[in-house]
Amino acid sequence: MSRLPPLDSTTLDADQRAVYDRIASGTRGGVGGPFSVLLQSPELASRVEQLGVFIRYECSVPQRLRELAILVVGAHWKAEYEWYAHAGIALAQGLSPEVVQAIGQNRQPSFETQSDHVVFGFARELLKTGRVSDEAYMPVKELLGDKGAVELTGLIGYYTLLAFQLNTFQVEPPLGGPAIPWAQS
Repeated sequence: MSRLPPLDSTTLDADQRAVYDRIASGTRGGVGGPFSVLLQSPELASRVEQLGVFIRYECSVPQRLRELAILVVGAHWKAEYEWYAHAGIALAQGLSPEVVQAIGQNRQPSFETQSDHVVFGFARELLKTGRVSDEAYMPVKELLGDKGAVELTGLIGYYTLLAFQLNTFQVEPPLGGPAIPWAQS
Protein backbone atom coordinates (compact mmCIF):
# COMPACT_ATOMS: atom_id res chain seq x y z
CA MET A 1 0.00 0.00 0.00
CA SER A 2 1.27 3.44 -0.91
CA ARG A 3 2.68 5.63 1.83
CA LEU A 4 0.85 8.60 0.33
CA PRO A 5 -2.88 8.94 -0.24
CA PRO A 6 -4.05 8.51 -3.83
CA LEU A 7 -3.67 11.65 -5.91
CA ASP A 8 -6.93 13.58 -5.97
CA SER A 9 -6.84 15.98 -8.91
CA THR A 10 -9.72 18.01 -7.44
CA THR A 11 -7.71 19.11 -4.39
CA LEU A 12 -4.48 20.27 -6.08
CA ASP A 13 -3.13 23.72 -5.32
CA ALA A 14 -2.38 26.10 -8.21
CA ASP A 15 1.24 25.00 -8.63
CA GLN A 16 0.32 21.32 -8.54
CA ARG A 17 -2.56 21.92 -10.97
CA ALA A 18 -0.27 23.62 -13.52
CA VAL A 19 2.16 20.70 -13.50
CA TYR A 20 -0.63 18.12 -13.44
CA ASP A 21 -2.33 19.69 -16.46
CA ARG A 22 0.93 19.88 -18.43
CA ILE A 23 1.72 16.22 -17.75
CA ALA A 24 -1.85 15.06 -18.44
CA SER A 25 -1.96 16.86 -21.79
CA GLY A 26 1.56 15.83 -22.85
CA THR A 27 3.13 12.76 -24.37
CA ARG A 28 2.43 10.62 -21.30
CA GLY A 29 -1.30 11.13 -21.68
CA GLY A 30 -1.95 10.92 -17.95
CA VAL A 31 -0.56 11.40 -14.47
CA GLY A 32 0.32 8.27 -12.55
CA GLY A 33 3.11 6.20 -11.13
CA PRO A 34 6.01 8.33 -9.94
CA PHE A 35 4.28 11.59 -10.85
CA SER A 36 1.46 10.89 -8.42
CA VAL A 37 4.20 11.04 -5.76
CA LEU A 38 6.34 13.78 -7.26
CA LEU A 39 3.38 16.19 -7.35
CA GLN A 40 3.81 16.56 -3.59
CA SER A 41 6.62 18.89 -4.74
CA PRO A 42 5.36 20.57 -7.91
CA GLU A 43 8.76 22.16 -8.53
CA LEU A 44 10.49 18.77 -8.48
CA ALA A 45 7.70 17.14 -10.47
CA SER A 46 7.96 19.80 -13.15
CA ARG A 47 11.70 19.46 -13.57
CA VAL A 48 11.71 15.67 -13.44
CA GLU A 49 8.89 15.51 -15.97
CA GLN A 50 10.70 17.77 -18.42
CA LEU A 51 13.86 15.69 -18.17
CA GLY A 52 11.73 12.59 -18.62
CA VAL A 53 10.16 13.88 -21.83
CA PHE A 54 13.62 14.21 -23.32
CA ILE A 55 14.99 10.94 -21.92
CA ARG A 56 12.00 8.80 -22.81
CA TYR A 57 10.84 10.32 -26.09
CA GLU A 58 13.56 12.46 -27.64
CA CYS A 59 17.07 11.26 -26.80
CA SER A 60 19.29 9.74 -29.47
CA VAL A 61 19.31 6.24 -27.96
CA PRO A 62 16.99 4.05 -30.07
CA GLN A 63 13.70 3.25 -28.33
CA ARG A 64 14.33 -0.50 -28.16
CA LEU A 65 17.62 0.12 -26.34
CA ARG A 66 16.02 2.73 -24.06
CA GLU A 67 13.36 0.22 -23.02
CA LEU A 68 15.97 -2.48 -22.49
CA ALA A 69 17.94 -0.17 -20.19
CA ILE A 70 14.76 0.83 -18.32
CA LEU A 71 14.01 -2.84 -17.64
CA VAL A 72 17.53 -3.35 -16.31
CA VAL A 73 17.01 -0.40 -13.95
CA GLY A 74 13.55 -1.57 -12.88
CA ALA A 75 14.77 -5.09 -12.18
CA HIS A 76 17.89 -3.91 -10.38
CA TRP A 77 15.88 -1.75 -7.98
CA LYS A 78 12.88 -4.12 -8.00
CA ALA A 79 10.62 -1.22 -8.93
CA GLU A 80 7.34 -2.97 -9.67
CA TYR A 81 5.56 0.04 -11.16
CA GLU A 82 8.51 0.76 -13.46
CA TRP A 83 8.41 -2.85 -14.64
CA TYR A 84 4.65 -2.66 -15.12
CA ALA A 85 4.98 0.52 -17.19
CA HIS A 86 7.80 -0.68 -19.46
CA ALA A 87 7.74 -4.48 -19.90
CA GLY A 88 4.99 -4.29 -22.51
CA ILE A 89 6.73 -1.46 -24.36
CA ALA A 90 9.96 -3.48 -24.43
CA LEU A 91 8.09 -6.43 -25.91
CA ALA A 92 6.48 -4.16 -28.50
CA GLN A 93 9.96 -2.90 -29.40
CA GLY A 94 11.00 -6.44 -30.25
CA LEU A 95 12.61 -7.79 -27.10
CA SER A 96 11.61 -11.42 -26.71
CA PRO A 97 9.56 -12.58 -23.72
CA GLU A 98 12.52 -14.79 -22.74
CA VAL A 99 14.89 -11.81 -22.66
CA VAL A 100 12.41 -9.72 -20.67
CA GLN A 101 11.90 -12.58 -18.19
CA ALA A 102 15.65 -13.17 -17.80
CA ILE A 103 16.27 -9.47 -17.08
CA GLY A 104 13.52 -9.50 -14.47
CA GLN A 105 15.02 -12.57 -12.81
CA ASN A 106 18.54 -11.14 -12.78
CA ARG A 107 19.79 -13.73 -15.25
CA GLN A 108 22.01 -13.21 -18.29
CA PRO A 109 19.69 -13.13 -21.31
CA SER A 110 20.52 -14.67 -24.68
CA PHE A 111 20.29 -11.58 -26.87
CA GLU A 112 19.34 -11.58 -30.52
CA THR A 113 21.45 -8.50 -31.30
CA GLN A 114 24.88 -7.29 -30.27
CA SER A 115 23.47 -3.83 -29.50
CA ASP A 116 21.11 -5.33 -26.91
CA HIS A 117 24.03 -7.20 -25.34
CA VAL A 118 26.16 -4.02 -25.24
CA VAL A 119 23.47 -1.85 -23.61
CA PHE A 120 22.54 -4.57 -21.12
CA GLY A 121 26.16 -5.00 -20.00
CA PHE A 122 26.70 -1.26 -19.69
CA ALA A 123 23.52 -0.66 -17.69
CA ARG A 124 24.04 -3.63 -15.42
CA GLU A 125 27.65 -2.74 -14.65
CA LEU A 126 26.81 0.92 -13.98
CA LEU A 127 24.02 -0.05 -11.60
CA LYS A 128 26.11 -2.65 -9.77
CA THR A 129 29.30 -0.63 -9.39
CA GLY A 130 28.42 3.02 -9.95
CA ARG A 131 30.88 3.15 -12.86
CA VAL A 132 31.73 1.28 -16.05
CA SER A 133 34.91 -0.38 -17.21
CA ASP A 134 36.49 0.33 -20.58
CA GLU A 135 35.20 -3.10 -21.65
CA ALA A 136 31.62 -1.94 -21.07
CA TYR A 137 32.09 1.67 -22.16
CA MET A 138 33.90 1.31 -25.48
CA PRO A 139 31.21 -0.82 -27.19
CA VAL A 140 28.56 1.71 -26.09
CA LYS A 141 30.67 4.54 -27.47
CA GLU A 142 31.05 2.65 -30.76
CA LEU A 143 27.33 1.89 -30.89
CA LEU A 144 25.87 5.23 -29.78
CA GLY A 145 28.71 7.76 -29.97
CA ASP A 146 29.67 10.16 -27.24
CA LYS A 147 26.26 11.84 -27.19
CA GLY A 148 24.44 8.52 -26.97
CA ALA A 149 26.72 7.27 -24.18
CA VAL A 150 25.98 10.42 -22.19
CA GLU A 151 22.24 10.10 -22.82
CA LEU A 152 22.19 6.38 -21.95
CA THR A 153 23.95 7.16 -18.67
CA GLY A 154 21.40 9.93 -18.03
CA LEU A 155 18.55 7.52 -18.80
CA ILE A 156 19.86 5.03 -16.26
CA GLY A 157 20.13 7.79 -13.66
CA TYR A 158 16.68 9.17 -14.47
CA TYR A 159 14.95 5.81 -14.13
CA THR A 160 16.90 5.16 -10.91
CA LEU A 161 15.43 8.42 -9.57
CA LEU A 162 11.95 7.22 -10.52
CA ALA A 163 12.58 3.78 -9.01
CA PHE A 164 13.62 5.39 -5.72
CA GLN A 165 10.44 7.49 -5.64
CA LEU A 166 8.28 4.49 -6.51
CA ASN A 167 9.93 2.21 -3.96
CA THR A 168 10.18 4.76 -1.14
CA PHE A 169 6.49 5.63 -1.40
CA GLN A 170 5.43 2.06 -2.21
CA VAL A 171 3.62 2.89 -5.45
CA GLU A 172 2.11 -0.34 -6.67
CA PRO A 173 1.17 -1.14 -10.25
CA PRO A 174 -2.51 -1.52 -11.06
CA LEU A 175 -3.96 -5.00 -10.83
CA GLY A 176 -3.83 -7.03 -14.01
CA GLY A 177 -0.45 -5.82 -15.24
CA PRO A 178 2.42 -8.04 -16.32
CA ALA A 179 3.78 -10.50 -13.79
CA ILE A 180 6.70 -9.23 -11.76
CA PRO A 181 9.52 -11.67 -12.62
CA TRP A 182 11.57 -11.31 -9.45
CA ALA A 183 8.51 -12.29 -7.43
CA GLN A 184 8.45 -15.59 -9.33
CA SER A 185 12.12 -16.58 -9.09
